[in-house]
Amino acid sequence: MSILEKILSVKIIEIELNKAIKPVRLLERSVYFNTDVVSMKKYLMRNDKVGIIAEIKRSSPSTGELKYSLDVEKLSIGYMQAGATALSVLTDNEFFGGSNENLKIARKFNYCPILRKDFTIDEYQVVEAKSIGADCILLIAACLTPGKCKELAAFAKKLGLEVLLEVHNKYEIDTHINLHVDIVGVNNRNLNNFKTSIENSIAIAEYIPAEFVKISESGISEADQIIKLGQLGFQGFLIGGYFMKHARPAEACKKLIGKLKTELA
Repeated sequence: MSILEKILSVKIIEIELNKAIKPVRLLERSVYFNTDVVSMKKYLMRNDKVGIIAEIKRSSPSTGELKYSLDVEKLSIGYMQAGATALSVLTDNEFFGGSNENLKIARKFNYCPILRKDFTIDEYQVVEAKSIGADCILLIAACLTPGKCKELAAFAKKLGLEVLLEVHNKYEIDTHINLHVDIVGVNNRNLNNFKTSIENSIAIAEYIPAEFVKISESGISEADQIIKLGQLGFQGFLIGGYFMKHARPAEACKKLIGKLKTELA
């Protein structure tokens, strides 16, 4: 069983448990449920932003524990003060040490686009994302049939959420992109062995239709990489592990953005 298959098998059980504990009617009472989202698509297209989507996570299956003690309030504010364009918050607990509470905290203290990073396979999770203050949900092509992907994307749009579709190859671009998608992200991490290489983004960038904002995810740590990806049309760069490995992730983010701005000047 691959890592992705293991994650999904656990996720199915988790969703059913959450439905019983907190049904949709309770989620819909959230203060965030009727508020407008902050558009990640629009922020990524802004000329005054560098496109860094800074991620908050405690661990991952590939690297193990990154941060046992994590002050989400301080880190989320630090990322934004460093010049990040948006935040990505892991809410999967079993494999990434995240929680819905982490996203709620990030939402409380920041006015910026927030991506709920999780393995979304059920409409319940879309409602849940809206209820905790997310602006954008992640749909991973490798986890969904094209039909299910379109169904979940359409449902998200009905709730006012934006949709980031994550792909790994040309086949997923051809089969999973639909009119409800706002952003297409190329994951540079192989979900079967969790190894990363930005060459994946470079290889399939040309196949993503021009009307979609596109981002590159994982394996990014240098300004030169971002510049190279930007030349291929990528407008966003999701960085998590690189920042989280540092003692002060927000400072690492600030240094990278500073170097990027210097090299682009």
